[in-house]
Amino acid sequence: MTKLVSIAISLLILVQSFNIHFDDIVELDELIEHANFHSEEYGDNFFVFISKHYGELKAEHNQQHQEEKEDHEQLPFQHQYQSTSLSAFVLNNISDYPLSPETVVHHDANYFYQASYHSLAQEGLFQPPRLV
Repeated sequence: MTKLVSIAISLLILVQSFNIHFDDIVELDELIEHANFHSEEYGDNFFVFISKHYGELKAEHNQQHQEEKEDHEQLPFQHQYQSTSLSAFVLNNISDYPLSPETVVHHDANYFYQASYHSLAQEGLFQPPRLV
């Protein structure tokens, strides 16, 4: 069951990444009808039709054929928007938070360090701390 749910969610994400909407599927008949119109009127094959409406010839075709503007708006896959969403889900098991910071009491150090041996390394920068 877990594998089935994982596969279903993966396929859903894949289909959504193609940016295909339900409206696009409904408008596929308009695409076929307009492709047939281009085939009869201009002698275009399907690949030239796709290039004129979705590819590199789109700007030129839109300038030359302003009378087909309403037909072009009805074609599928014409939505040109992008959206990004970021979701964060954080689980936190800490139930009680400290309301006031802990007070730190400063105590004077009552120690004196006396080296048990003498070395030349201790006479310079590297000396242990001493209480003055």
